[in-house]
Amino acid sequence: MGRRSGVLEFAVLGLLHDAPMHGYELRKRLNILLGALRALSYGTLYPCLKSLVAQGFLVEDNPDVEYVPATALNGKRSKIVYRLSPEGKQRFEELLADSGPDAWEDERFGVHFAFFGQTDRAVRMRVLEGRRSRLEERLERMRGSLARARERFDDYTVELQRHGLESVEREVRWLNELIETERANRTGRPSTGGSGTATPPTTSDGRGQEAGSPDPSGPPYDRPGRSAQER
Repeated sequence: MGRRSGVLEFAVLGLLHDAPMHGYELRKRLNILLGALRALSYGTLYPCLKSLVAQGFLVEDNPDVEYVPATALNGKRSKIVYRLSPEGKQRFEELLADSGPDAWEDERFGVHFAFFGQTDRAVRMRVLEGRRSRLEERLERMRGSLARARERFDDYTVELQRHGLESVEREVRWLNELIETERANRTGRPSTGGSGTATPPTTSDGRGQEAGSPDPSGPPYDRPGRSAQER
């Protein structure tokens, strides 16, 4: 399974873990989770759903109702409700426990962070520290690239690279705040990082909050460092 389809699988299983949904509602929730700039089409979602059904991770309720295309006259569309099977719940738990390098990448990290409220504290810490390490490696490359760009390119190209560098630096600072909060909560010490509420950084392409990255301050996400038992 490719990396992009793996991210979608994780997001689908995570949302259906909360409650069963039909495809239309699931697509709306996925567009919120993955970001408006990555609008998800039915042509992408339904093959994923069918694959998860075939693997035994999802169950279709009312699957035998004949599909009737919606028109201006009848407005009808059958609604198959998807819910997790026991195997699907186990698969979601496996994905939650994954703290390896794939969990540090841009899209996978954003989806994993969205389900941090259901993730073990030790796994959260490994994912955050891995993400920070990955971005620090990226920063080193970007700084070298910026130094070369100043000698070879015009001012606008240099400014674009500088903007990308600053965006990654902001995310590293954000991760530092999250890691500090996790450590403080684990030891029972009060956080020394100000208000303790971390604000997601902008992306390196200047589009604002990273596509797929949640807002830790509001629903449906929990503030970092808050376990499922604490909610």
